[in-house]
Amino acid sequence: MFKGLGQFGDMAKLMKQAQEMQTKMVNMQDQLDNIEVWGEAGAGLVKVKSNAKGKITALKIDEKILMPSEKEVIEDLIVAAIADVQSKAAAREKEEMSNIGESMGLPPGMKLPF
Repeated sequence: MFKGLGQFGDMAKLMKQAQEMQTKMVNMQDQLDNIEVWGEAGAGLVKVKSNAKGKITALKIDEKILMPSEKEVIEDLIVAAIADVQSKAAAREKEEMSNIGESMGLPPGMKLPF
């Protein structure tokens, strides 16, 4: 299609690749909203669910720990579970972005978006 255009053909190819990457990035951002990640603390006594963007969507507390005397422990476990799910969500987002880069032929470890 771009034969005989020299560097302009290469530029057109690069522009097309950039558009494809932009489309894939938009699609990935939408997909990250739908990927569920669970974090937990206290051997599963407190669980937090978020999407891969880190938006917390659910909190589960095992009724075994619902005693007024355990208030501070519960609060600490909730904070720990939130930290756990945020870490897992960030790792999942990084993994998904890496997959896009690999599908576009980018070198491993190249961070998206640029």
